[in-house]
Amino acid sequence: MHRDDLSLEFVRVVEKAAIAAARTMGQGDRKYADQVAVEAMRKEMETLDIDGVIVIGEGERDEAPMLFIGERLGKGGDPVDIAVDPLEGTNLCATGAPNAIAVLAASEKGGLLNAPDIYMEKLVVGPSSRGKVDINASVEQNLKAIASALDREIHDLVVIVLDRPRHERLIADIRKAGARIKLIGDGDLSAGITAAVVGSGVHAVMGTGGAPEGVLTAAAMRCLNGEIQAKLVLTKPADRERLKKMGIENLDRVYKTEDLAPGRNVIFAACGVTDGSLLKGVRYFGDGIRTQTLVMMTVPHQVRFIDTIHATDDPDVKIRF
Repeated sequence: MHRDDLSLEFVRVVEKAAIAAARTMGQGDRKYADQVAVEAMRKEMETLDIDGVIVIGEGERDEAPMLFIGERLGKGGDPVDIAVDPLEGTNLCATGAPNAIAVLAASEKGGLLNAPDIYMEKLVVGPSSRGKVDINASVEQNLKAIASALDREIHDLVVIVLDRPRHERLIADIRKAGARIKLIGDGDLSAGITAAVVGSGVHAVMGTGGAPEGVLTAAAMRCLNGEIQAKLVLTKPADRERLKKMGIENLDRVYKTEDLAPGRNVIFAACGVTDGSLLKGVRYFGDGIRTQTLVMMTVPHQVRFIDTIHATDDPDVKIRF
């Protein structure tokens, strides 16, 4: 997976998914929004000169008609493992709320963990705090470590947490330690990226979310020099059996960034669907569509923001900047 043009091809893939999903913004139908994003992403993926395999996708084959785990995509070429979330923040898109994005990560074969679709406890920090936190430590200890790494006080910190009943104790502990909290309805992947960007005003993400999103976050952290630590969380007896079938026996294991995304060549691409803290959403105008995409690579180490105008095929088209 050494082709220079591959990252730009993946940009095209997430752009197509974002444009399709954005047409449904505010319509109140999260399932339909996800469906059109999935269909658009898969259609575009089939045009790529790769031998792609979905390792993180829409679920098992019997649960998802396309982009299911194990599905092969592309016209043939370099073997590539692919993790996708065609619409991260389906509720955000359905309600027109900020931070819905279309996401894809890719690496050479074996470069992304085939994570089970269960819950995962996560701790995400930026480059300055990398190596200084421990998911097994208390909330207060980690906040002290982050504050020390940033040469700040705990009360200067902002922590993003998904607004869920399961986080009641976590929220209380963060407040007791003195840090500020930004509660979000969905989108802990987007939140993780924000925490790893210096100057975003966010210093950590804590709490439990989806394991597949944890792998995608790890791919982003590889490119941003941030850190994610994670532990699988069982919520029902069937989870244990599923993990055993996947060869996962140690349920206490702490997964680090390099465990979740160990590949040497990692590509991460995200296109805004609705306006957010990092990316603008899809904008429609009479002569075309405008998108904003973040694409990052580990080799060469690059971070790009790509603002694209998809002009209509009209000789009198007018381009607006």
